[in-house]
Amino acid sequence: MTLFEVIVLAIIEGLTEFLPVSSTGHMIIATALMGISPTPFVKLFTIAIQLGTILSVLVLYYRRFFRSLSFYYKLVVAAIPASIFGFFFSDAIDGLLESPMVVGITLVVGGVVLLFVDKWFNKPHTDDSDEISYAQALKIGLFQCLALIPGTSRSASTIVGGMTQGLTRKAAAEFSFFLAVPMMFGATVLKLKDHFDGGHGLSNLEINQLIIGNIIGFIVAIIAIKSFIGVVSKYGFKAFGWYRIIVGGIILVLLLSGHSLQIL
Repeated sequence: MTLFEVIVLAIIEGLTEFLPVSSTGHMIIATALMGISPTPFVKLFTIAIQLGTILSVLVLYYRRFFRSLSFYYKLVVAAIPASIFGFFFSDAIDGLLESPMVVGITLVVGGVVLLFVDKWFNKPHTDDSDEISYAQALKIGLFQCLALIPGTSRSASTIVGGMTQGLTRKAAAEFSFFLAVPMMFGATVLKLKDHFDGGHGLSNLEINQLIIGNIIGFIVAIIAIKSFIGVVSKYGFKAFGWYRIIVGGIILVLLLSGHSLQIL
């Protein structure tokens, strides 16, 4: 990859990872437009730069990670369902990952859901994500299983899950951020393991690209998170719903017009 491509992909990752718009869908469009081939390093890069976005959550909400052990227990409980489903249905998930058409469809369907989610769950009673029970954490974790379908968006599924449990939009979004830390860290570690187990190394150039990508992703993610909280608290999710429909529509149009899109 060129330096320009590294910067663009890192910005996209930082902007979209915590928003309910599917970072996968955006990566498909970006790599298609730039003509980036899905080499082993490119596949590693798109996952490994999540470390920078994880760090942005730790920096912005560092006080939350020192409040109590129950905070971590709830994150573990919420992470269990997707971990189990991912383990037992990995082959089926890998099959879905090879279909950009699935991504386009789920982006549109998820967008339609976001158009109405504010009306469906308009009587929240929990404004602090620390106040959720273990049962609520588990139910949110079950919603996260939907994110195993490419294009659904981990953020969207967990935020909607939180709202079904009576969390305000702000509290649901914040719990989604926190839950991303163990899930994304685990995914990064597994991807690094697969990369090296497959006999692939890292050149000095590739190491530098990973460093640059993580730094940019970190900075952009901080801006995206702070902006997102303010927008959803005041305006809700309808704009993100329409945006998903547009992005999904673009992917479907590209596919139907004969473009060969790759999921990294």
